[in-house]
Amino acid sequence: MSIPGRRSGGQLEDSMIVSRDDVILIEVAWEVTNKVGGIYTVIQTKAKVTIDEWGENYVMMGPYFEQNVKSQVELAEPQNPAIRRTIESMNSKGCKVYFGRWLIEGNPCVILFDIGATAWSLDRWKAELWECCSIGIPWYDREANDAVLFGFLITWFLGEFVAQCGGSCPFIITHFHEWLSGVGLIMCRTRKIPVATIFTTHATLLGRYLCAGNVDFYNNLAHFDVDREAGERQIYHRYCMERAAVHCTHVFTTVSQITAVEAEHLLKCKPHVVTPNGLNLKKFSAVHEIQNLHSKNKMRIQEFIRGHFYGHLDFDLDKTVYFFTAGRYEFTNKGADVFLEALARLNYLLRAHQSRITVVAFFIMPARTNNFNVETLKGQAVRKQLWDTANTVREKFGRKLYESLLVGELPQVNRMIDQEDFIMMKRALLSTQRHSLPPICTHNMLDDSTDPILNTIRRIGLFNHPNDRVKVIFHPEFLSSTSPLLPLDYEEFVRGCHLGVFPSYYEPWGYTPAECTVLGIPSISTNLSGFGCFMERHIMDPSAYGIYILDRRYKSMDECCNQLTSFLYSFSQQSRRQRIIQRNRTERLSDLLDWRYLGRFYTHARCMALAKAFPNNFSQDIAEISANLQFSQPASSPPSPSFSNTSTPHYSDSENETYIEEEEAEKDLKNIKLGSILDLVHQQNKNVEATSASNRNSSISNLSTIAKSTLPSSVTTATSSSKRTNPSDANKPTNPIPSSTPGKPTQPSEVNKPTNLSTTISPSKPTNPSDANKPSNSSS
Repeated sequence: MSIPGRRSGGQLEDSMIVSRDDVILIEVAWEVTNKVGGIYTVIQTKAKVTIDEWGENYVMMGPYFEQNVKSQVELAEPQNPAIRRTIESMNSKGCKVYFGRWLIEGNPCVILFDIGATAWSLDRWKAELWECCSIGIPWYDREANDAVLFGFLITWFLGEFVAQCGGSCPFIITHFHEWLSGVGLIMCRTRKIPVATIFTTHATLLGRYLCAGNVDFYNNLAHFDVDREAGERQIYHRYCMERAAVHCTHVFTTVSQITAVEAEHLLKCKPHVVTPNGLNLKKFSAVHEIQNLHSKNKMRIQEFIRGHFYGHLDFDLDKTVYFFTAGRYEFTNKGADVFLEALARLNYLLRAHQSRITVVAFFIMPARTNNFNVETLKGQAVRKQLWDTANTVREKFGRKLYESLLVGELPQVNRMIDQEDFIMMKRALLSTQRHSLPPICTHNMLDDSTDPILNTIRRIGLFNHPNDRVKVIFHPEFLSSTSPLLPLDYEEFVRGCHLGVFPSYYEPWGYTPAECTVLGIPSISTNLSGFGCFMERHIMDPSAYGIYILDRRYKSMDECCNQLTSFLYSFSQQSRRQRIIQRNRTERLSDLLDWRYLGRFYTHARCMALAKAFPNNFSQDIAEISANLQFSQPASSPPSPSFSNTSTPHYSDSENETYIEEEEAEKDLKNIKLGSILDLVHQQNKNVEATSASNRNSSISNLSTIAKSTLPSSVTTATSSSKRTNPSDANKPTNPIPSSTPGKPTQPSEVNKPTNLSTTISPSKPTNPSDANKPSNSSS
C-alpha cells in the first residue's frame, strides 16, 4: 500500500512514500474463522486481495472456538517478534491467545482470543466501561458480555504491542466490524492507544430489530425516538455500544448508500465512506464454460425433481425453469411473503393461458427441524430403484442384441425382453404409485403449525397439485454436497437454477444476488437493498443485464406483488436461447463486484484514517475516489434487449437463429467502463511550514466532505435529467432515502407488451389475465 505524502520532522519530503514495513493493518471481527453471518463472507473473500496489497503486515483478530480452529486454522509461531512477545506476555498473565494461519485463499495471519479464559476480568472491565462511557451491561446478556471481554482483550493486545515495539512502533490501522467488536475501538480511544481506527457497520442493530417488528421503517426513519425504541426492545446497552463506537472512530463506513442514510438517522452520524461488499471472481477462459456448468448442475437438480415428484411427474423437465430464494429465515425482511404471493398469481396466469411452462420455486432458508421428511427420502429411493431397474434391463437387452448380431440374425423384439424383465419393470412401476401429493417441505419441521412459509402456502393453496404450473419446495437447511437428499453445494445449486428471487424489505447489502451475478445467473432484487441501489446507481438499465430491481418504495403489498409477478411471468416466457444470452450478459457484470475494484474504497478509508490519526506524519489534502463504474447507454439505440437488436437479439422461439457470442460480448464491453475508477490522488502541500496545526486539522476534517462529493452521485446525472415532478407526490411522506429512478409496478396483464420492465406503468389499471396472450417481446 502506498500512502501519499509522509511528513518527517514537519517537512514534506516529496519523494517519500510509506512502505508496508511502516504500516500494519489489523482487522477485527467476531466472524474471523467463525461463520455466523454475512460478515464472514466479507472478510473471507476480501482476504486474498488484502494479502496481495499488505503481505505479512495484515493480521486478523477474532474469538477462539476450538471446533472452528480444528477445521479452519493451522496454529503456528508468529514471524513478527513484537507480536510473538506480545502473545507471550498476555499468556503469562492468564490469557489464552493463539496465532495461526486461516486456511482460506491467501492464508492470512489470525490472532484468536479465548473469551472464556478471561471471564474472571469481566466485572472489572464492565466497571471500567461504565466509568469512562456510562454504558452498563446487564448480567443476563451473554452476547454483550462476550463483546466486552473480546473488546478489552483487543485493547490489551494493542497496548501491549505498542509497548513491545518501543520507539520503532509502526503505524497501526485497526478496522473494527460491527458492534460486537466496538468495545475494543472505544477503549483504544479512551486509553489513547496510538492507532488509526475504522468502524464499519454492515447493518444497524436498531434497524434489524425495527424491521423485524414489521414497522414502516424507511418512511419513518427521521421520526424514530431511537432511545425509546432501543429501550423497549431491551437492547439499549447494545445500541449504546454501537453508537459510541461510531462516534469514537476516526473513519466511519457503511456497506451501502441506503445503510448510510439509516445510520445517519439511527446512529446520528453520517458515514465518511461507503465501502460496498465484493467477491472473489473465478474467470473462465472459454465463454461457454458458464453454460456448461449451468447445464451440468441443472441436470443434478432435475434428478432430485424426478424423485421428489415421483408419481406426479406429468410435466416436461425441458420446459421447467427453476427459481430460488435463500438466506436467513426472516420471513418479511427477506421478502418471502412477497415471493409466495407472486408465485400464487404466477400460477394463476400460467394455468389461465394453458402454458406448458412449469416453474419450480425453492426456498433455501434454515429453520428448526428434527430430520429429513420420510416421504422425501422415499422419493429419492424410488428414483434410484427405477434407475437401477432400467440399467439392468438395458444391459440384458444389449447382451442379447449383441449375441443375435454375432450369429448374423436380425433380433426378434419379443425375445429381447423376457417375462422376468416384464415382471421386474411392473414391480418398479407399482412402486411409483402415489396416493398423496408431493411434499412441500423436505424436512420435519418442529414448529409446523406456526411456520410462516408453510402457513402462507396453506393460505394461497400451492400444494404441488398436478394442475399447478408452479411447484414449491421448502428446504429448511443449508445445502451441502454430502446431503443424501440434494447433494449440491450452494454455488453448484445456484449455477443450476435459472433465476434468483430476493425481494427483500430490509437488506443492507445482499450477498445472495451478488453471488448470482458473478455466477452468471439473473436475479431480482429491490431498491430497498444495498445491492439493488448499487446496481441502479452504476448501470443505466439493470434489467438489460439480468438484474431486475423491484420497486418497494412507497408501494403497497399488492403493487409489489403485481410487479414481481410481471417479472416472473416475463422471465418464464423466455426461450432457452434468450436465457443463454442473458446469463452471458449477467456474468459480464461480475467485474463490477470484484474485490480488486471495490477494495479501493477500503484503501480510501485507510488513507483517511491515517491522515486523521497521524496528521503530523500523513498528509492527504485531496483524497478522491471515483465510483464511475457505469454501464452507459449505447449511443445507437436503447440498452433494453426488448428494443435493441444491437445489444441482444429480439424475442424468438427459434433455437436456430444466428447468435455469435464474441460479437455480443464485444458490443456489451463497449458499454462497460470499468477503467474509470480512479486511484487515490494526492496533491502535495507546498506550504506545510506556513500552515498551522489548526488549519491542518481543519483541512483533514474537510476530507470527508471532499471525498463524499466525489462518490457515485455523479453517475446518475444521465438518468436524473429525465425525471419530471409529479404534483401528486407532494402529499407523500418525506423519504429519507436518496431517490434513484423508481418505476411503478408492471401489471401482469401487460408483461408481454413491447416495453422494458423498468419503465413506469400505471398501477391503477386492473389486472386482466387475458392480455397475457399478446405477442411477447420479453427482455432476455
